[in-house]
Amino acid sequence: MHQALQTVIQPETLAPLLLSLKTALAALVSHLILGVGLGYALSLRKLPFRFLLDAIVTLPLVFPPIATGFMLLMLFGRYGLIGEHLASHGIDIVFSPAGVYIAAVISGLPLVVKPVQSAIENTTGSLREAARTLGKSELNTLVCIILPNIRSVILAGLLLSVGRSFGEVGITLMLGGNITRRTETVSLAIYNAVFEGNFEKALLLSALLAIISVAVFTGMNKLNGHSKTAE
Repeated sequence: MHQALQTVIQPETLAPLLLSLKTALAALVSHLILGVGLGYALSLRKLPFRFLLDAIVTLPLVFPPIATGFMLLMLFGRYGLIGEHLASHGIDIVFSPAGVYIAAVISGLPLVVKPVQSAIENTTGSLREAARTLGKSELNTLVCIILPNIRSVILAGLLLSVGRSFGEVGITLMLGGNITRRTETVSLAIYNAVFEGNFEKALLLSALLAIISVAVFTGMNKLNGHSKTAE
């Protein structure tokens, strides 16, 4: 136990843990805002370019992560469509913590958007009509009526997205790189430890991810239980 604790507090082990925690927290906030917003937008049948937006959001679920990462690398790279403009202002995305953050957001976003979209489409039709009859605005209906009714779906999606951010490798490797104490996440640290033959470190970090996974699973079960009780 003491030896495991000593391994955890070493800078080369602590840095990936702190980066993963910071990334997960930032991704959680982003997923809450973007996930709910995009899920609501995609539930609107008459939204212009709805199919294109849906395809972009869903892409990380069906496209290989390493290929998704390469596309983002071409987009945010120094000579990319977005990256060139950012570079002219002194902002570098590729091989930086910002790249790790973007990778986490993009990889986990569909896990929030799609459940929210489905929940709104399947459960709020009559609620919207009732709200309109009472003279409620669309924003007021969303905040005061729709979101409270699907809060368990939102929370479950957020838990899954956070779990995904800890396990993301492919997109992170391409966009954020694998730079020790800079863009090395816990998952990449496990890969590096195995590659170096440091199986003790790899086992310890894997155990930490297992604990996080169990916590996410437990949280989802509790949410599901509360949801059934409310029904």
